[in-house]
Amino acid sequence: MDHKCLNCGIASRNVLLLSCEFKGEMLFVCIKCLPILIHGSR
Repeated sequence: MDHKCLNCGIASRNVLLLSCEFKGEMLFVCIKCLPILIHGSR
């Protein structure tokens, strides 16, 4: 099963994903989207 980035939807077979847990649910974010989620879009 491929996990997908919660922001852009890219699959783990194509890029490194980092995992996190929020309210008991496992979520994944790619390294490209991580700065956007941390700092927000401008």
